[in-house]
Amino acid sequence: MADKQDYYETLGISKGASDDEIKRAYRQMAKKYHPDMNPDNKEAEQKFKEVNEAYEVLSDADKKAKYDQYGHAAFEQGGGFGGGGFGGFDFDMGDIFSSFFGGFGGGGRSQSRANAPQAGDDIGVRVVLSFEEAAFGCKKEVSYARVQKCADCSGTGAKKGTSPEKCTKCGGRGTVTVQQRTAFGVMQSTKACPDCGGTGKIIKTPCENCRGKGYVKITKKLEVTIPAGIDDGQRIALRGQGNEGRNGGPAGDLIIQVSVRPHAIFERDGNDIYCEVPISFAEAALGATIKIPTLEGQMDYDIPEGTQTGAVFTIKQKGINAVNSRSKGNLYVKVIVETPRSLNSEQKKLLRQFADSLGEKNNAKKNSFFSKFKK
Repeated sequence: MADKQDYYETLGISKGASDDEIKRAYRQMAKKYHPDMNPDNKEAEQKFKEVNEAYEVLSDADKKAKYDQYGHAAFEQGGGFGGGGFGGFDFDMGDIFSSFFGGFGGGGRSQSRANAPQAGDDIGVRVVLSFEEAAFGCKKEVSYARVQKCADCSGTGAKKGTSPEKCTKCGGRGTVTVQQRTAFGVMQSTKACPDCGGTGKIIKTPCENCRGKGYVKITKKLEVTIPAGIDDGQRIALRGQGNEGRNGGPAGDLIIQVSVRPHAIFERDGNDIYCEVPISFAEAALGATIKIPTLEGQMDYDIPEGTQTGAVFTIKQKGINAVNSRSKGNLYVKVIVETPRSLNSEQKKLLRQFADSLGEKNNAKKNSFFSKFKK
């Protein structure tokens, strides 16, 4: 054990790697060193076994904890794993090749491919939220199709009370050797056993529920907690809720894609929100206490006299909470001065008198603009 490579180094990850990082690294390394990608390469074959061995330990929480504490000594005789074994893990060239490429060479599968742990696929689900649901968080029920082990046969594919039998044609290997005479001599190739389809097993009495496949597709419902502050386009990953793995492989994840409907008043940028509020000419000129909309309801806000259209006021801590944080954004209110329309003759007369009474000092921006224009 002293010369054995560290399991984390074998998978090319750090000791603090997450379960998802471990699974991703395993898939990449298994693909890299797979015997089908490295024919007649003993070194790659050995590496492939080491990758499987490392993943079998690091993907199991209990074994990983023992390894982190004791290292390889945890798996020596008396180390807590029944004489240094790995829980019955099959190192007979375990194969996830078909999970990457969907098989090759006419669909041929060796026994090692059929029996190796295969991680389940991730499943994507879209959830549509209102602006307020995204801001404050909520619970949503999602329904999706999931592949999982057949409950009637426990995944064997054989009718309850029976078991699959070893294929006599291939001897349980899943492959047969075929010889063909060509102009270059006798060519020998390996292909999937036609009797067992490459599994190495024959099911004489198939399970009626799964029709001998061992797995069934069901509709599953889950209540999902949506965290406050989530934004449009973000995702939530529910570990292990995707399609179930095969031969002891880990289940995939349920990936929830969040879509947020636009709001009638507010626009969001990060954790800040923005809105426009119309005010009257009199309110802008004289100053006033106006109603400001917030996500929690209306609030009073004092604007100063002489407020110009387009002025922006900042309301602290009235934005949106950052996900899993106490930090909160701001509300930015832009006021738009509404010009009165459809004035009657008396109102027009009064407004002209008012304009005449202002003088040039109340048109500073206008005068400055035309001064620049003349220059």
